[in-house]
Amino acid sequence: MGNLLDKYLFQALDAYPYNLEEAVESLNYALSYDEKNPVALCLMGQIYAENLRNYETAKEYYQQALAEDMYSLDVYPKYINVLLWNEDYDEAEKLIDFALTLKGTDKAVLYLKKGILFEQKKEYKAALKVLKTAKIYAYNNYFISDIEGDEKRIKEKMPKKKKNKNKKSKKAKKSSKKTKKKNN
Repeated sequence: MGNLLDKYLFQALDAYPYNLEEAVESLNYALSYDEKNPVALCLMGQIYAENLRNYETAKEYYQQALAEDMYSLDVYPKYINVLLWNEDYDEAEKLIDFALTLKGTDKAVLYLKKGILFEQKKEYKAALKVLKTAKIYAYNNYFISDIEGDEKRIKEKMPKKKKNKNKKSKKAKKSSKKTKKKNN
């Protein structure tokens, strides 16, 4: 039975995202052979999230996948995306923090997700700090460039510091008072 399950999983993975009908059909066959297969559950969650925008159903699939195998490391970034899209920020932060403790997870991606979480919460300084950590764990120049683009975007969102015109005018007033006193 494992061979048929694998066959349908590979068909689904091959068909996604270009042929959704075939991907879903193959996934349904795969899940009929093993309803708890984390790869199939994850891909079904991805379809519900990215194509149908049904985040609650996607969350259920991701939760089932992790309940079956918490070391199914590919689930975490996709599940975190759904939580961010659905504005489940507390849940997303807890999941990111947990995933960072697991051996083998892509720490750079997880720190990037945490930076995006802080950005969405408008905690821009925290976001920049976390993105700095993401760069440390990144071992790919293209990914580092992406992080730098995110940093630039976040910096542009930060409130601009107002130039204090009052300081200049206070200095001008003080100097004019001094000159008045000297003249009197």
